[in-house]
Amino acid sequence: MHNSTLQTFPGDPPVEELRSIPEIDHGPDLYLQYRGQRLLNLASNNYLGLAGSQSMKKAALQAVEKFGASSGASRLISGNYSLYTRLEETLCRFKETQASLVFGSGYAANLGILSALAHRKCLIFSDRLNHASIIDGIILSRATHIRYRHADVEHLSYLLQKQSSQAPKILITDTVFSMDGDRASLIDIVELCKKHKVMSIVDEAHATGVLGRGKGLAGELGLNREIDLHMGTFSKALGSYGGYAACSRAIRELLVNRARSFIYSTSLPPAVTGACLEGLQQVLKNPEQGRKLLDIARDFRSFLQNLGFDTLRSTTQIIPVIMHSSTKTLQAQKELMQSGIYVAAVRPPTVPAGSARLRLSLRADMGDKEIEMARQALINLSCRKFNNERR
Repeated sequence: MHNSTLQTFPGDPPVEELRSIPEIDHGPDLYLQYRGQRLLNLASNNYLGLAGSQSMKKAALQAVEKFGASSGASRLISGNYSLYTRLEETLCRFKETQASLVFGSGYAANLGILSALAHRKCLIFSDRLNHASIIDGIILSRATHIRYRHADVEHLSYLLQKQSSQAPKILITDTVFSMDGDRASLIDIVELCKKHKVMSIVDEAHATGVLGRGKGLAGELGLNREIDLHMGTFSKALGSYGGYAACSRAIRELLVNRARSFIYSTSLPPAVTGACLEGLQQVLKNPEQGRKLLDIARDFRSFLQNLGFDTLRSTTQIIPVIMHSSTKTLQAQKELMQSGIYVAAVRPPTVPAGSARLRLSLRADMGDKEIEMARQALINLSCRKFNNERR
């Protein structure tokens, strides 16, 4: 393929709407730099504003001073060090589980968990809007993938009853959905898993640090000990990088011996591991920051709805603003940048056709100034008729 020719495939967006990597500096911060312009950042998943804090920087630097810049190998060879033990012990207390295991990323965690625990004779039940890493993990496992309608517990119940064979069964769901900002019906899901003897796995990536005094949706609902495996990330509200599985000792042992994304990857470097531990400790010390963020989000969501914007069923810090068309979404993003706000423009295939949107990621470190600035920008957008009218 020549450099001047872009090969496209069925379902790809038009060439003029293809993705490109934005020219951004200070991407996790409250204000980022985009092509020399300073913009309020409502696109990052740094929900608690921890990533740039002095305590996180200090923890990373101290880890480098003690252990160096790289782990040097996978953890099963020589890439393990005492920070990992401290981190995993803290995770166990945090998630109320017997054991935990840290992976190189949230994506690697889901690939490793699903391909290690499932096989071609398994059935995996998965919410239709689960994250791409879950879908890819199921594909790698070679299990039969059974998708239920998004957040539809009745449909899930029907599918479980329909598949009454003796095949091993696993259910996996996001607890907070990354593009819609709504929550899984976790109480009902856990009851169904018990009734039908299904292994339960939850992905708390966007709930960790925010819901349940930071412990996620399972923690908020008192379900930590009712769920077989809790997956999460350090790369969002916890302000660092990496993924984890919190589970029983038996499941951890299985992952250590079968999870290829764990076995065959160089482990996280000391700076990252030190920051992961500090981020987790910050949430344990300040568990109400998530509630503060949810309060900000509730008020902002109501404001958007009063302007006539469709925010779907969001109940969290992730607020979609439906634009319908990709062209309209990209134009709205540009309009907001002119008002000093940077938001994500999310288009198919990341979201279903016809549901292109702005994705607002609110932050606990927003003050009155930032909230008013964001409100005014959305008022300006509404005045230009960027609401629910289809184009």
